[in-house]
Amino acid sequence: SSSCSRVSSSDWSLLPVRCDGNLSSVLFGNQPIHMFRRVVRASKFRHVFGQALKNDQCYDDIRVSRVTWDSSFCAVNPKFVAIIIEASGGGAFLVLPLLKTGRIDKAYPTVCGHTGPVLDIDWCPHNDHVIASGSEDCTVMVWQIPENGLVTPLAEPVVVLEGHSKRVGIITWHPTARNVLMSAGCDNLIIIWNVGTGEAMIQLEDMHPDVIFSACWSRNGALICTACKDKNIRVIDPRKEKIVAEKDKAHDGARPMRAIFLADGNIFTTGFSRMSERQLALWNPKSMEEPISVHELDTSNGVLLPFYDADTNIVYLCGKGDSSIRYFEITDEAPFVHYLNTFSSKEPQRGMGYMPKRGLDVNKCEIARFYKLHERKCEPIIMTVPRKSDLFQDDLYPDTAGPDCAIEAEDWFDGKNGEPILISLKNGYVPGKNRDLKVVKKSNVLEGKPAKKAANTSPAESKQNEGKLEELLREVKSLRDLVTLQDRRIAKLEDEMSKVAI
Repeated sequence: SSSCSRVSSSDWSLLPVRCDGNLSSVLFGNQPIHMFRRVVRASKFRHVFGQALKNDQCYDDIRVSRVTWDSSFCAVNPKFVAIIIEASGGGAFLVLPLLKTGRIDKAYPTVCGHTGPVLDIDWCPHNDHVIASGSEDCTVMVWQIPENGLVTPLAEPVVVLEGHSKRVGIITWHPTARNVLMSAGCDNLIIIWNVGTGEAMIQLEDMHPDVIFSACWSRNGALICTACKDKNIRVIDPRKEKIVAEKDKAHDGARPMRAIFLADGNIFTTGFSRMSERQLALWNPKSMEEPISVHELDTSNGVLLPFYDADTNIVYLCGKGDSSIRYFEITDEAPFVHYLNTFSSKEPQRGMGYMPKRGLDVNKCEIARFYKLHERKCEPIIMTVPRKSDLFQDDLYPDTAGPDCAIEAEDWFDGKNGEPILISLKNGYVPGKNRDLKVVKKSNVLEGKPAKKAANTSPAESKQNEGKLEELLREVKSLRDLVTLQDRRIAKLEDEMSKVAI
């Protein structure tokens, strides 16, 4: 015999359900989903546990921003943690080297070029010293952080990107193309910039009738997915400036939604039901009529910020104002979104930063690290999988997206795509040398200002320059030969010395 039940908000997380027959079926929306009888689903991530670091490893005495905007207020990479802070007479954010823990002096230098509060920040995935910020002053600014962090306040960005007529609340870098940045403003406009030239290359107008709550790139950056105040989820091909899939009333509630792409191309959303219950749902963009699955969580009113790990297919949900992080594994077997565990603490979170995989400690089986913002401090929380062996756990760490870009901005705008370039974490991530961000501005046709022409070089001068270059190359080669010769001599002398010693 088989039984059929609808999952309530209190017991869905205990699925799969046990029943008398060999099969049980559960209703998600109006869709019955059949499962084999099983009490606990086998998963290597079942025992993932979270742990907050001790006080001396936190960042203390930080005045976290109080601006009313539902962004994460924090961005992290393997070198720095950036936190949006309260600032008088403009907008600012802190950039701290990861090792600079403890009490942060009130006089510590900030990034302070905006004239209005900063609403969102995002580190460039291809350069750990470049960060973008969006602000209430309607601008996007891109900053180059010095190798060892700030020693003086940074007020001069590398480039200012102007194109929005209202505040800019969403900033996100392209995952695989160098210097491509997406911004979304309260003017319901999405702009995709070539940061290398400072140009607005694509403007997606008239697609969103209301405020955009979230915007996310697909894994290779060919598509973007947005959640809007009109309760619609849209999948957009930005280069064709065309909506390729759309779902109206993805979540019935009026409070903000979030939508992110998963590695397989499906879309994961968080939102609210008509009864103000928090929901999460999984969608196939090729068939958006009904969700693959939908779950109700609780009746809290904080917006759920999803953080996704494409390598393990785990989604972490951090509610603004909550004091917990819930995590779920997404698979292709029913009920598709599997509850794993909850990390709980006492203090509510004002925001959250999420470390890229290459910044984690693989020796401790760390699979995620969060930077939780309190009112006056930032607290790292590590998620680990308990393992007895000290060896590298390759099942926990498949090759992950590295810092190298797959294609250049110009190639992407010309229609090419590039999959993420993967790296192994077996020997731990060793950061390479980041090159400085260089912006070569083109003339603005609207302003009618001609671009500055490069200084004319006569054929004689160019020939002279070529001669100098050849001379330098010859010098380098002779120096290299000299070093090789000296190495051989040293090796020979060491060999003779060792024989004398014997």
